[in-house]
Amino acid sequence: MILRWFLSQEVRNAAAMRKHVRRILAAQRDILAPPAIENVQQALAGLTAALNAGAKGEALKKEMGKVEEAANKWLKPYPSAAWRENVEVLLVALAVAMAIRTFFLQPFKIPTGSMQPTLFGVTSVPDFTKVDFWKGDRNEIMGQLEQQSKLRNAITFPTGLERIKEWFEGISYIHVVAQADGKIDQISPMRRFLIFNLKQSFWIGGVEHVMWFPPDFGEQAVEKRAGFFLDPEHVYHKGDEVIKMKVCAGDHLFVNRLTYNFRKPSRGEILVFETRGINNPDAYGVNQMPQDQFYIKRMVVMPGDQVRIGNDRHVVINGQRLDASTPHFENVYGFNPGTPPHESQYSGHVNGAVAQQFGLYPTLAPLFPDEQTVFTNGPDSYMVFGDNTCNSSDSRTWGSFPAKNVIGKSFFVYWPITTRFGWGNQ
Repeated sequence: MILRWFLSQEVRNAAAMRKHVRRILAAQRDILAPPAIENVQQALAGLTAALNAGAKGEALKKEMGKVEEAANKWLKPYPSAAWRENVEVLLVALAVAMAIRTFFLQPFKIPTGSMQPTLFGVTSVPDFTKVDFWKGDRNEIMGQLEQQSKLRNAITFPTGLERIKEWFEGISYIHVVAQADGKIDQISPMRRFLIFNLKQSFWIGGVEHVMWFPPDFGEQAVEKRAGFFLDPEHVYHKGDEVIKMKVCAGDHLFVNRLTYNFRKPSRGEILVFETRGINNPDAYGVNQMPQDQFYIKRMVVMPGDQVRIGNDRHVVINGQRLDASTPHFENVYGFNPGTPPHESQYSGHVNGAVAQQFGLYPTLAPLFPDEQTVFTNGPDSYMVFGDNTCNSSDSRTWGSFPAKNVIGKSFFVYWPITTRFGWGNQ
């Protein structure tokens, strides 16, 4: 019977019909009259006997016809059968997708720029988060503001094939021109759909102006990146550009959730982990670390390691200095030692002393204030650093986290289609 099933399409069709009718009979048995059950069972028994006897051709088709006739006569038709079938297919597809997401590959989008230039979060031009308003040097601040304004004014909007190319690269634009004279009267809250920011409105001279956002845009992105131009005291004139902004989508990737079920993470691999249980207190003792998010960083320190960060921007673990020959650190340590550390470039790993020397954030690495400070990592825990070492909140600030927090490893960048597309960003 098994061999005939493989060799004969006719036998496979007959077996499928028998299985289908049996399933319907089992589902309706409690609502069918005894004669209906008996007649359908007799037709099924005849088809089974024909299959077991090796019937083929007209003999097998005759028994299949009897089953079809009995089913049509005695079984109750399902209401909205097409809808039921589509719903079944949808539910099966959802179950398969959820199983893949839970046990194999989970989609993840890069939330910040802490892993640049290996992986990118949302970036924009202009970006007023790059203006350091706390330095106190008015001329320097004005120079930074002027630089961002120049970048804004230099934006051009492509058309045709160039615009299509940019779309695949995750590039979009926000452009709002004043439709009336006046100041900004009101700014509405962000309108959202599920996890996506959609739009935000503001009114000039009583006229509503709408900003439409790409899906990755954060809740306060306009205020932080372009808010300098949303000045409530500024008088706009009809035709003035209120917002002009180029936005590059953050990287979307699949996280491999399977591999670490069979082995532990290796040094240098890019991990996605939960923030739950990580403590990062501020000056008032309040934990600033959100407890319900996922972060992505490069794993540097294994359980039980003793680690320090040299002034040469290299990590030293158990007396061994990591360098460009260490697997997964080829790019991280591929910087020019004579070049000062810069944001969004490979600059090695910066400790507190180097951060102070080059005018970076003084609290960049409180656990590693100088190259003599040694941190001993606890058992069954990891320490991670961002590749964007000049702008990354990582284990230099909040220490290690439990190994159980690890979700998986970076696997494949599937959007946008840039040089980072694929699985080479390790």
